[in-house]
Amino acid sequence: MTITDTDASADLDGPFPRAEVENLTRDEAAARSAHLSVQTCDVDVDLSAAAAEGATTYPVTTRISFRSSAPGGETFLDYLGASVEEVVLNGAALPVAEHVGAARIRLPELAEENLVEIRSTSRFSRSGEGLHRFVDPADGQVYLYTQYEPADSRRVFPVFEQPDLKAVFRITITGPETWELRSNGAETSREQVPGAAAGLEGVGLVRVRFAETRRLSSYITALLAGPYRRVDGLWSGGVEGEEPLEVPLAVLCRSALAEHLDAEELLDLTRRGLDFFHAEFAFTYPWGKYDQVFVPEYNLGAMENPGLVTFTEAYVFDTAATDAQRETRANTLMHEMAHMWFGDLVTMRWWDDLWLKESFADYMGSLAVDEATDWTTSWISFANGRKAWAYVQDQLPTTHPIVADITDLEAADQNFDGITYAKGASVLKQLAAFVGREAFREAARRYFSRHAFGNASLNDFLSVLGEVSGRDMTSWAEAWLQTAGVPVLAASVDDAGRVVVDESGTDPATGGPISRPHVVEVGVHVLDETTGTLRRTCSVPTTLDGRTVVTELELPAPGVPRLLLANDEDLTYAKLSLDAESVAAVLVHPVQDPLARATVWAALWSMVRDGELSASRFLEAVMTLGLQIEEVVVVQALLRQSVRALELYTPVEQRETLEERFAGRLAEFISEEAGGDRQRAAARTLATLSRRTSAQLELLAALLDGEAASLGISGLDLDEEIRWAFLQALTVHGRVQREVLDAELAARTTARGRIAHRLALAARPQAEVKRAAFAQAIAGTDEHGAELSNDHLTATVVGFRCGPSTLVADHDEDYFAALQDVWTRMSQGQATRVVSGLYPGVQDLAAGQSPEEHPAARRTAEWLRAHDDAPAALRRILIEEQDGLLRGLRAQQAARS
Repeated sequence: MTITDTDASADLDGPFPRAEVENLTRDEAAARSAHLSVQTCDVDVDLSAAAAEGATTYPVTTRISFRSSAPGGETFLDYLGASVEEVVLNGAALPVAEHVGAARIRLPELAEENLVEIRSTSRFSRSGEGLHRFVDPADGQVYLYTQYEPADSRRVFPVFEQPDLKAVFRITITGPETWELRSNGAETSREQVPGAAAGLEGVGLVRVRFAETRRLSSYITALLAGPYRRVDGLWSGGVEGEEPLEVPLAVLCRSALAEHLDAEELLDLTRRGLDFFHAEFAFTYPWGKYDQVFVPEYNLGAMENPGLVTFTEAYVFDTAATDAQRETRANTLMHEMAHMWFGDLVTMRWWDDLWLKESFADYMGSLAVDEATDWTTSWISFANGRKAWAYVQDQLPTTHPIVADITDLEAADQNFDGITYAKGASVLKQLAAFVGREAFREAARRYFSRHAFGNASLNDFLSVLGEVSGRDMTSWAEAWLQTAGVPVLAASVDDAGRVVVDESGTDPATGGPISRPHVVEVGVHVLDETTGTLRRTCSVPTTLDGRTVVTELELPAPGVPRLLLANDEDLTYAKLSLDAESVAAVLVHPVQDPLARATVWAALWSMVRDGELSASRFLEAVMTLGLQIEEVVVVQALLRQSVRALELYTPVEQRETLEERFAGRLAEFISEEAGGDRQRAAARTLATLSRRTSAQLELLAALLDGEAASLGISGLDLDEEIRWAFLQALTVHGRVQREVLDAELAARTTARGRIAHRLALAARPQAEVKRAAFAQAIAGTDEHGAELSNDHLTATVVGFRCGPSTLVADHDEDYFAALQDVWTRMSQGQATRVVSGLYPGVQDLAAGQSPEEHPAARRTAEWLRAHDDAPAALRRILIEEQDGLLRGLRAQQAARS
């Protein structure tokens, strides 16, 4: 940042390292909130020129009233805008150049009651952080939306950017009269203003005021503007015994996607969710309306802005979607709705307690889908998908307790991970089993009633849980929430013929053994000769405490295939170490019970990652058993894992044969299925796998040429998604040239097509293409020097990594040399895409080579040693990528032994 005394404004765009410019520490936030309380924040955003070609900035006026218990002292506002034109504190103009610096606006000589007014100019975002601006390639229309979590409202307006300084927000937007202009609150007034909307011929301007919010944190305020298409609805209901409530509903998306917006299904899910959560929480929805908007180039699945929830527009299914995708969307919808209470109504004081909203929303989202919708596979999806994410994250060197130690905003940004979400949700499912569902429900109700519109911490929730359950929750919280690492449960048969369950695992912080209380079901599944499946014959509720003997279980005769399952209803969070007889049984015979089946496959995948089960045995089981599983959500997970097993965990001398066999089995399966979700999942996987193997390229080319019938394949919809996936695979092998890719895009120019086209261009197997793609990724710009959006940056990175390893390996040293510069220049979100995506993590271990001595592993270790002062967030990414590399190399080594 460069500030000169002669400037009337302060330029906030400069060479300062991002860690210094943007970061805010927990101690700084605590010091600020110790003497401040915020009353109101008025934000007036002028988007009258947002549609103009090449628009990059917009004016903002902000007025904040706040109190200080330390008059005469000073504080600061956070702001990451383009410039600040004027700052007036309590009627006195501050010299801007003196009081703006390092992305902070300094406010000196505070009174007890304060009013600060700021005129500033903010930037439109291309990274999905702040106010994102998207130009639809289909029709040239401009769409805007905000995304702030954890700390990007300061990219739009000056603010006290921390969750415990809540305020009442009053937001106004000036914009084109034909656009949807929306915020958290309902529209309260609309007035015509002089002038015309730039870039929109004949369109006037309006100024829209929105109802003031209840007290909320700045990161969940929101703005929306653009020619979105809207479908309205209404929900009526409320808390039993209270006056009925009516909540206006709306779902919105881009005009180009409007024909694919299944609004009635979404509105039906919304009504079901509101019914469920009112019955569950007994606290009336407090945010007025309930808008749900599907937006382009979104970094997340969704965001819980009260009254204006934003979702990725990938949830508007413009190509064929599996039932699993629809269920995932329903889960996301319920997750965000749970946040209206867990997170929005009661908010954590600082990001250490992020779990107080994300873990709860993850758990409640699955519970709501299970109990309030027609899907019956919610907990199966959870066991096989969400928990698998948690187990991966919790075994990294950077693992942390659910209640984490978050020292600053950079650390907070990285803590939206599998531990905070999926492990936390798993632990809450165990907590509900531990204290009982009714006690858990009542604790949530008291928590909301006691802390509504305020902030809370771990102890606040534990205190109400203790009141309701009559238990001291301190030791439970210490064991589950304040320690890290994955417990391992192993069921075996001792010499006396009894089933014994042992808990093991190492606490990564202390090096000591993990010991946690578990309420579980321990089950026995025995081969049913009639059905050929492993059928549950008995299951008993058990409280595990270290080594536990389960006397009530009856085992089959020796030699009869059987499965011992130490977490039969998936009630707890633990990896399962299956005994040898169980492994032998499940690799040959299908498990009859769907939830037990999902749990077993999750255990097998953990064994592959740990080098305890070879990738080849896992793949054989997927080809014979996995593809036949009824629940497509499990099939999709197994197919993704199979591709990962081939590229990471398979020794190089085995890989080509396995890839050919697996690709051949997928091709057969596509012919066998004749339509349906599993066929589509197999086709997607074959396309991804074909970036690595040429075994089925002729099939992909023939399908693209319309020869499905002659190949005996029916029911496969070669829509835009599948066509581009096939084209990308063919491009990697030099079978498709740029002219064909350009023609495909010209035939249907969509946002999806633009992204797919960019990936394919970067995937072409020529050295000059890879050099250009690498340079664009490192710079964050396209071939013309224009900034790449978040999605286009990812496409460039992924495309670069496709193809012959010799072409990309030439750039590995350039990658390490560029890391610090990338981290300094880019936003954290964009930098993470580059640092993680370009990491050389897919490698082969030579025979006799030590994993630690592999050149990529050694080079990473050298960089970390030489840069021990690098930002912690950057080092964390490298440490995690290094761990993934080493895990793959060790699995390859184990497969050879």
